[in-house]
Formats: sequence, structure tokens, C-alpha cells
Amino acid sequence: MFHFRNLMIAASALALTAGAAQAQEVITVAHAISAQSHYGAGARAFIAKLEELSGGKYTGKEAPAGTLGGERDMIEGLQIGSIDVVITSSGPLGNFVPEVYALDLPFLFRDYEHARKTLDGEVGQELLAKIGENNLVGLAWSENGFRHITNSKTAISGPDDLKGLKVRTMENKVHMKAFTDMGAAPTPMAFPEVFAALQQGVVDGQENPIPVITASKFWEVQKHISLTGHVYSPAIVLASPIRMDGLSEEERGWFMEAAKASVAATRAEVDKQEAEGVQLMKDNGMEVTMTVDKEAFAKIAEPSYEIYTSQYGPEMIERIRAVQ
Repeated sequence: MFHFRNLMIAASALALTAGAAQAQEVITVAHAISAQSHYGAGARAFIAKLEELSGGKYTGKEAPAGTLGGERDMIEGLQIGSIDVVITSSGPLGNFVPEVYALDLPFLFRDYEHARKTLDGEVGQELLAKIGENNLVGLAWSENGFRHITNSKTAISGPDDLKGLKVRTMENKVHMKAFTDMGAAPTPMAFPEVFAALQQGVVDGQENPIPVITASKFWEVQKHISLTGHVYSPAIVLASPIRMDGLSEEERGWFMEAAKASVAATRAEVDKQEAEGVQLMKDNGMEVTMTVDKEAFAKIAEPSYEIYTSQYGPEMIERIRAVQ
């Protein structure tokens, strides 16, 4: 009888443990670049904060390097509930929420301080609310950084050097218009396809922030980088409305706080890569063009603003420029 009672107690304990394990929910946090990137840092910070705040009710699983598709695919996954959380660049987001195209206009943001103040402030919060009207949940604005041009053909110091180059761009009509006006042949494609396209000569170059270039080791397939800083590229932490609708108010708060932790970790990694990345690229054989005629680039890129202003007017752009 003694042994039977002990067995019953042990069985009850196992059942309770199994029930607790079943109660723990795994949140998938997906992104398109390597786990060692700034997005990877953001994903891990999100998971750690969510586990901490929920007391272990939620844990997380990172899905890096486009394992769940390109950025547009992943955003669509959020809408149907097959993915819980995505860290993505803002580029493909404009296909779902066109108002965010304002953030992708060339030479709009002066520097990192200006960009972060804008996104953390009134303008950024209004755009997050607009995202919420389009079957997505915008948790927080994160960061990629200022974008620069790499290629396998030539050093680029002004717009004339771009003529005829096939350059991979994001699936973003504002970016494509700007590169067309500069004489390049923009070729949109999902990020997971880019390295192979460069390697095979399908495109000559691409444009991305330093943290993406270094995390992707583009020096293996690109000889030149020009520090054009032509566009500030935000990132964003998005959640599935299907996932969020099933949460209590307290649980939604945990997800919001986890997103804030993700942004802080991502921006810290961007700062680190910006400080160290140029030397790292040089060390790996890239030729870095530091002196670039940004005024000439900005002048040629001006018509791309009309894609936004013709539909939404100049107010948003003026408000962003006014942020101090």
C-alpha cells in the first residue's frame, strides 16, 4: 500500500509537470537575416523579456535567415496567423500600409538621432496605429540603419557611376523610382535570394545598411562599397493580430515590453556595427568609397517624393523634417 501511494503521488506530480509544460506557449520570432545580426540580437532580447515578464508562460523560438520566407512572405504569415512575431525592414511593409512609404524617402533623415526621435515620437506612433488598421499589429519601430551601395564592378562616388548597374532593391516602389532616376536598373527581390543573385551575376550590386552587409558577409561577392547613406532604413517589430487578439490586457503589455527590449538591443548592435563595420569590410578586402557627392544623389532622387506626396500630400514629410 505504501508503494502504491508513493506511485500515485509520483504520477500526480508528473501529470502536473506535463500540464505546466503544455501550458507554456512557444512564440515564433522570425526575421530574414543571420542569427548573428542586429535582428538576431533583437529577437533574442524579445524572447528573454517575454519569458521574464510572463514567468515562463511564454517562451520563444527564433527563426532567422529567411527560414520562413522573405519579408513579404513573413508579413503575410502574420496576417494568417502562421507566424507570431516578425522583425522586418519597412520596405515591404509599404505594400500593406502605403503610408509608411514616407519613411523610405531618400535623404529625408539627417542622422540617427533625428530618425530615432521621429520613430519614438508622435509620427512613429501615428504610423503604428495606421498599421493596426491593416490586419497587422505594430509593436515598436526598430532599426536597420542608413543604407549604402555595394557592387562588384566599380567605385561609386556620384550618380553617373551608377548608370547601367543592375542593383537589387527592396520590393519598394519609392526605392525603385530613385534608382531608376539615377540611371541604375533596380531589380527587386526578396532578401534571402540576394547573396546567390550577386554570386551568379544576376545583379551587380545591392544596397543595405552596414550591419546587414557585415552580417551577410557580402564581401565574399562584392568588391566595392560606397557610403552613400541614401536612405535611413527603419525596421519594425510586428505581431500577428490573431495571436494578439487572444491575449489578455496584461499579456499584451508583456509583448509590448518585449518589443521595447528588442528595439534597445537592435539599436545597440547597429551602433556597434556602425562603429566597427567599415574597418571590418576593409579587413575583408572591400574597397570603401568614403567621399560621395550626396547633394547630387539627393537632387536626382527628388522626383521619388512625388510617389508619396501625390497621394498623401507633403504634411508627413514636413513633420518629419521639423523634428529636432
